Amino acid sequence: MIEFRGIKKIYQMGGHALEALRDVSLNIGKGEFVSIMGPSGSGKSTLMNIIGCLDTPSEGEYYLEGRNVAGLTFDQLASIRNRMLGFVFQNFNLLPYATAWENVELPLLFNGKNAKKRRERVAELLEAVGLLDWKEHRPSELSGGEQQRIALARALANDPPIILADEPTGNLDSHSGEEIMSLLGKLWKDGRTIVMVTHDDRIAARSERTIRLFDGQVA
Repeated sequence: MIEFRGIKKIYQMGGHALEALRDVSLNIGKGEFVSIMGPSGSGKSTLMNIIGCLDTPSEGEYYLEGRNVAGLTFDQLASIRNRMLGFVFQNFNLLPYATAWENVELPLLFNGKNAKKRRERVAELLEAVGLLDWKEHRPSELSGGEQQRIALARALANDPPIILADEPTGNLDSHSGEEIMSLLGKLWKDGRTIVMVTHDDRIAARSERTIRLFDGQVA
């Protein structure tokens, strides 16, 4: 489902070139649960940004479901993100003045769903993460674990086959982190592909396998 062939990412920093990824080749199959680990500066975030079509490689080929997306336009990448990818971030990235319902509904608005289908889907997702009764609450009125469950519901709004989770338990206590990992595990068992960045070996052990990065290369 996800294939990198000789991926390089170079950032120009003033007069210097920073090589964030160096000749990375890897495969992640459909329905896998993969963790990505590595020290700070190893290229984890860059790798996830390219997988998530938020950035493009400087060199190499990136195949997503058999299609080389490395050279697509911004609009083409946005369409792929909306259709295929759900994102969960360490800091939740919820809209602070929107309710839980409105945060989950937002991707459906972008996708052009009609009002009836939006209502049905948002209710279904909030019920699935156990927060339908909190639908009118804003992020500041929710705990970190509850915010992350709302973020996960939002990531699932358009039913993407791939979930990208960047340190999904990094800002949570152990109990809330366990709730999120249980939800991710259920999504994996239901057939979704999960790619997760983590610094915690115990969290990584919940995945099928771990890809380790060091200095922009697969270790």
